[in-house]
Amino acid sequence: MVNRMKFYIDGAWVDPAVMKTVPVVNPATEERLYDVAVGSKADVDKAVAAARRAFETFSVTTREERIELLTRMIEAYKARAKDIALAISDEMGAPMMMAERAQAGSGLGHLMSTLQVLKDYHFEEKVGSAIVVREPVGVIGMITPWNWPLNQIACKVAPAIAAGCTMLLKPSEFTPTSALIFAEVMHDAGVPKGVFNLVNGLGPDVGVAMSEHTGIDMISFTGSTRAGIDVAKRAANTVKRVSQELGGKSPNVILEDADFLKAVSGGVASVFNNSGQSCNAPTRMIVPAAKMKEVAAIAKGVADKTKVGDPKAEGITMGPVVNRTQWDKIQALIKKGIDEGATLVAGGPGLPEGVNKGFYVRPTIFADVTNDMTVAREEIFGPVITILGAKDEADAVKIANDTPYGLAGYVSAGSVESANRVGRQIRAGNVNLNGVPNERTAPFGGYKQSGNGREWGKFGMEEFLEVKAIAGANPS
Repeated sequence: MVNRMKFYIDGAWVDPAVMKTVPVVNPATEERLYDVAVGSKADVDKAVAAARRAFETFSVTTREERIELLTRMIEAYKARAKDIALAISDEMGAPMMMAERAQAGSGLGHLMSTLQVLKDYHFEEKVGSAIVVREPVGVIGMITPWNWPLNQIACKVAPAIAAGCTMLLKPSEFTPTSALIFAEVMHDAGVPKGVFNLVNGLGPDVGVAMSEHTGIDMISFTGSTRAGIDVAKRAANTVKRVSQELGGKSPNVILEDADFLKAVSGGVASVFNNSGQSCNAPTRMIVPAAKMKEVAAIAKGVADKTKVGDPKAEGITMGPVVNRTQWDKIQALIKKGIDEGATLVAGGPGLPEGVNKGFYVRPTIFADVTNDMTVAREEIFGPVITILGAKDEADAVKIANDTPYGLAGYVSAGSVESANRVGRQIRAGNVNLNGVPNERTAPFGGYKQSGNGREWGKFGMEEFLEVKAIAGANPS
């Protein structure tokens, strides 16, 4: 039984300083699932004090001790993976197959890849007369989103543990249960008390207290660009390190010699996979202008075959979006696309046919979009794809880079060489060629307003390490 009325601080489940709750709503039914306690600055203070005490001993643990701890975390996670998937499906609407394989599975994947990184990593190197050592940053404040809850928790917590840091996690108030189960996983794995702490709460309360806290050495934040800017401003007064993974409006460039059926179908399916709620979703499809009608027809075919409905039902490939606020925002942007003159190829405003409740969005395709339209500029964060026409390859690259974001880019071409040539010109932290998925040991993060840090693999672990040069330690 998950205890939603307590926080996990200093190795124990404790009551909030002041009891205050918020409801958690099932987006598939619009029904209240339960209430969850939310914290305040007093709870943050308590958790940070515990993390600071724990840092004194955990920061000097050996690599072997942390390898053993991560190994236990992996086994404890496997034992609760189905519970985690069910909670994610209930709270953010992911279809069960996706919740089990992709959502819960991604958390396990990051734990396992981090374990391998730790086994292979060199914390010291010789540079002339100096020895350069890498040491844990300190106490980490982690603020994670609702759209990939365990993916983001695991890809912060695991490398922080590997680095020897202690931490305080504030998960999203929309998906608290999977995070609470993760806290149980940490407890079952025997994580030393105070190393991992969890306080549920709202951004203006717990998030602000963490960003401004003098006892937190670094903030690792994933969320909207707007919220990330606020976190960075508040963190600046204490000169703490801030690592951010923010919004995106990722281009999907399909070149003249690509396999259009494969590239277009794959790009559309990728966006619809999590109801469009992925910051790196390839939502701006850029194609040769002369191929616009052909591309639109292929995209429409995918949209028409997408099965939207109850996440627990068999054969469903797309569930609802997370809440009423997101649904209203998406509806307004779909209307904006129509009003600004984009061609509506599939979907549109309102609920899908046969659905009368839940925050479901019709899988929507716009063609004949220009890059000055609102639907091409703003992150919609829903199952909406815009198709833009380019005169040639150079124009496609220009359109791709004409965005304040730079999280991801996608290129499809007849050869890897052609795709790579264009991919190298896209100003983004991650570029996927010809449908190849991200490599979990390679870095993940953005350019421009998509962020300023990296996660995953050794690059993610190094975010949690300070670099110290000890001159004279290598006299030879």
